[in-house]
Amino acid sequence: MSDVMLANASVKKIAPWLEPIWDGMNLAAFPNAVLIHGQSGIGKFEFSIELARALLCETSSAIKPCKQCEACRWFDSGNHPDFIALVPETHRKLMPQGDFDSDESPKKSKASQADTDGDAPEKKEKKSISIEDARSAIEGLSIGSHRGGNRVILVYPLEMLRSDSANTLLKSLEEPPKNTIFILLADRLDRVLPTIRSRCRLLSAPRPDRLSGLNWLRTQLGMIPGLKMSDADVESIFDEQGGAPYAVLDSLIARHNKDEKDELTIAIQASRFLLQAMSQGARINWLDAADKTQKARYSVLLATMQRWVSDVQSCAQMGSPRYYPKHEATIKTLAQQARLPKLLRFWKSLIQARRHENHPLATRIQLEALLSQYQQVFED
Repeated sequence: MSDVMLANASVKKIAPWLEPIWDGMNLAAFPNAVLIHGQSGIGKFEFSIELARALLCETSSAIKPCKQCEACRWFDSGNHPDFIALVPETHRKLMPQGDFDSDESPKKSKASQADTDGDAPEKKEKKSISIEDARSAIEGLSIGSHRGGNRVILVYPLEMLRSDSANTLLKSLEEPPKNTIFILLADRLDRVLPTIRSRCRLLSAPRPDRLSGLNWLRTQLGMIPGLKMSDADVESIFDEQGGAPYAVLDSLIARHNKDEKDELTIAIQASRFLLQAMSQGARINWLDAADKTQKARYSVLLATMQRWVSDVQSCAQMGSPRYYPKHEATIKTLAQQARLPKLLRFWKSLIQARRHENHPLATRIQLEALLSQYQQVFED
């Protein structure tokens, strides 16, 4: 490895299974745009934050980021003038500390005021990146960087860009400003415009094997005071989350904190109730299930349904459950009761629903339609 390549990954916030990608990056010959894609919850975002920090680091050392220079300190405070993050309001809490987390931030002030007077309505965070945010970020690129080095634009998740925002981004990718680097992240590469994909270097982020993922997860959990969980429970949740360690860690922390309003806590509770309902097969009360799970993100509920149905299909074809092995007896019973042609049609309906999961149509209406179809899978 050359002396200008990134090294010493062990001191960085890089997941072990992503270290080969990290070690293969050359800061001296970095492309104008990279598109990092892979399953949600495997550490892509944390990887991209560390990459942005390294690209902005001003140390003369070959090992970046140094975490000591002024640029690194600016970045860690959340106020680096040459780092622009295009993320939905729902994802801003994932960013480095600074404006979004400070007591003086507008968002926090409004929340505090609402708690004080009890009259202000709770504002629902937007899940998409607005055209105003995209244009504001892009318009400033014509001006040189504040510190004379790189400027980094991070967009996450890329597939959440509205079409008008995506077109604005595309124009900048076609004629990138000098010393400007785009780091784009996508959970679903198939939802990214082909014109955007063609202008980026694609980096596929792998999911860890089960043993590596569980070992990393246990290490992280061991550093959280008061969080105790049996290995069997950790492995069960790991399988339920499709082997995505960061998603599992976030889920366990949310459950440990017992924050009933936290989005992850809502998602966990809704997914568990949804599984209980689907385990009833033809006896499912789909109206009740839709009513009690509708507050969770539709994409999370769809993923839960897909994993459950995938296990049912596997057992129907003499295989074993991958995501819910602890429910193997129930899944095998359902596999025997299911009408395979209907099961396959339902699977196609879920795939179609995933393609339009961000549609503004009410979650409850969509859930009722799908769960009603699920019930029919077990009927003649």
